[in-house]
Amino acid sequence: MNQIRKTAFGYSTQCNIKCAHCVAAQDSIGHQNHKMDLRRARDLIDEMAGANVTAISFTVGEPLIFLNDILSLVRLCNKYGIYSRVVSNGFWAKTPEQANHIISELKITGLSQLRLSFSRWHQAHVNRENILNAAKSCQKFGLDYFISFVTDFSIDDDPFEQYLHDNRLKYFPEPLLYFGRAEGLNRIQVFTDYPPHLCDMNPILTPELDMYACCDAQNRFEKTNFFFIGNVKNHTINELFEKYEQDSLFHLIKTVGLSKIATFTGLKASEIVKYRKCELCEKLFNSPENLKFLRNKVDANQGWER
Repeated sequence: MNQIRKTAFGYSTQCNIKCAHCVAAQDSIGHQNHKMDLRRARDLIDEMAGANVTAISFTVGEPLIFLNDILSLVRLCNKYGIYSRVVSNGFWAKTPEQANHIISELKITGLSQLRLSFSRWHQAHVNRENILNAAKSCQKFGLDYFISFVTDFSIDDDPFEQYLHDNRLKYFPEPLLYFGRAEGLNRIQVFTDYPPHLCDMNPILTPELDMYACCDAQNRFEKTNFFFIGNVKNHTINELFEKYEQDSLFHLIKTVGLSKIATFTGLKASEIVKYRKCELCEKLFNSPENLKFLRNKVDANQGWER
């Protein structure tokens, strides 16, 4: 299974805003913000380059809180020819001048793409004009960008989407995940045909140096720890990617899809359509019984490609 090696890079869990929908947030008692040591982060990117990692996305918290550190890491990615992306809420783009300053710095250091987070939850803390300023600066300096428009597909989001459309900004809808703080939000019923529920499953490296096979699953699978790959204190980057690439169930999630996998556990189609993708994944793989059953199916190669 030859795969392109790419990863989300969680340099820090710290964020300057507290959105009501945040999947990465943990409000439990004792939760602390974590940050990598800059030298350690640079060493990891050196190692990733040697392991043929071709794309790194700086995400998890708000990366540009640590602007100088991120510029250093992006510059290193550029040195190795690694595609780099920064995911940001745009807090730094209060004026066109401020946006131009940051975007010009990111462009000069070799950033490949800026991904701006936008939603009615983000914009409760960051003025939507910030996103416009940042996007316009990207256009001015020739930096590729897109806006990740997080939505629960309710009419409450229509004015926010209209703002993006009216300003001719490049954006893509991203479904709200009901994890983290979003667990308590009301859910809109979504009507659609029977979905395959394929998932790219981008692996993530956390500030604690743990690698997980899915960037949205690291805190969700406490019963099975299904997506945990290992820690770089005990494994090389290459070993961790090999574990990720050689896991047959990970491969099936990406190629066959969760809906077909669910049928092998006896879940009926009428039930499968009630689940959103990430929730179906959790139902399948956070159950020790289901996981053992599916592992046995994979080992026996019982008709997965049908």
